[in-house]
Amino acid sequence: MDKLPVDIATCECLRLGTDEIVVLMGAEQSGGALLAVQLRMPPGGGPPVMHRHAPSEIYSVISGELVFYVGDDPVERVVAGPGDVVPLAGWTPHTIRNESDVDAVAFGVHAPAGPMEAFTREAHALAAGGEPRMEDVLAIAVKHGIEMLGPVPTTV
Repeated sequence: MDKLPVDIATCECLRLGTDEIVVLMGAEQSGGALLAVQLRMPPGGGPPVMHRHAPSEIYSVISGELVFYVGDDPVERVVAGPGDVVPLAGWTPHTIRNESDVDAVAFGVHAPAGPMEAFTREAHALAAGGEPRMEDVLAIAVKHGIEMLGPVPTTV
């Protein structure tokens, strides 16, 4: 077992666009059960489209404010601040955005780890070569079972 408690300063940091994802525990350490991360999202950050996938997720906002768009008919806009917890069952249509003017930080868990960790790592590697083409990101998403559903409806 790794040394406890986890020293976040020594954890692997992955980037997806402007978002930073610090891997606190991944599939290797959890036997595939979960991916635990600290997410730092700057203003304007977050996935650009609604999506869904098999793993369930849960987020606990540490600082700042995150906006969750959840569901499909109708899409609900949920604002979460420090201390708020937002659970999302697998296959729930959703996206997360930082619509404020300050960084937001949250603790998040994906269970099981496999699809989300594999997508995050592959998208991070793709972006290391420069701004990735959207079709390449979409191909990675499909490969890992993430269904892209399109932009957040403007009538939310």
